[in-house]
Amino acid sequence: MAVALAPAPGPVAAATGPAVVATRRSSAAAGLAVVGVTALAPLAWGTTYVVTTELLPPGRPLLAGMLRALPAGLVLVALTRRRPMGTWWAKAAVLGTLNIGGFFALLFVAAYRLPGGVAATLGAVQPLVAAGLAATLLRERLRPEVVAAGVIGVVGVALLVLRAGAQLDGLGVLAGLAGAASMATGVVLTKRWGRPVPLLAFTAWQLVAGGLVLTPLALALEGLPPNLGAGHLAGYLWLGSVGTAVAYSLWFRGIERLPVARVSLLGLLSPIVATTAGWIVLGQTLTPVQGVGAALVLGALWLGQRPPADPLTSARDL
Repeated sequence: MAVALAPAPGPVAAATGPAVVATRRSSAAAGLAVVGVTALAPLAWGTTYVVTTELLPPGRPLLAGMLRALPAGLVLVALTRRRPMGTWWAKAAVLGTLNIGGFFALLFVAAYRLPGGVAATLGAVQPLVAAGLAATLLRERLRPEVVAAGVIGVVGVALLVLRAGAQLDGLGVLAGLAGAASMATGVVLTKRWGRPVPLLAFTAWQLVAGGLVLTPLALALEGLPPNLGAGHLAGYLWLGSVGTAVAYSLWFRGIERLPVARVSLLGLLSPIVATTAGWIVLGQTLTPVQGVGAALVLGALWLGQRPPADPLTSARDL
């Protein structure tokens, strides 16, 4: 008697069984956990504005950048006791300049030549630049929803921080865009080159390199630091520890584990934190337009963090 054999499961059925679906859900949850931890970095950076205005000496942004990077980097070097080897001397210098030293210096130029809202809006293009570079250098797929999220994010930040009648300055605009490009390039090269040592040592090298780039600029343009009081020291301690050593360690960890586009979009959280801190701590007024801007930024984050559609799962649902 002939025995009828059941057809072998096709590729869609085999790839969408209960075990596979459970594995994918677990992987998605782990990915969201990484996103949540990485988001702590831009959340910490968002406190920079209120700390700077309330605790630090006025008119010394390069000094603030140098004092938040170099001491934190030296402390981490002392703790990890690892130094670059071979080509990593040059790579650490490049990454430290792009992610920290050059980035802070360009922000200084943009902040002094442009209204704060314009500078922040120009900085918000960084996720779009990073996504484009990642598609070119890392062969990451440039998904339409990521591009849409980047555009929505720029519009949201503009509504959140831009003020009517803001004046533009050519050099300031170039500096703001160059700062965004510097950070974006640093993120992509960090992803491409990987890291040859533990996370804290890798962070230490970049902080020291960035701090050394800023030191001569700060001394030449701003002079020796003034007498520092307890409030100043508290501000620098917060920015150097939580706002730099911890934040950049979490940021570099996220770059390692997530696609570049998803990491870069998290930077949109900083303007929201800065605006919220200004409202809570400084008593600044929030307008309905700012509320719309914040909602657009959060919507952009949601859109950009959605995992790509699974074609096998989509086929199963047909």
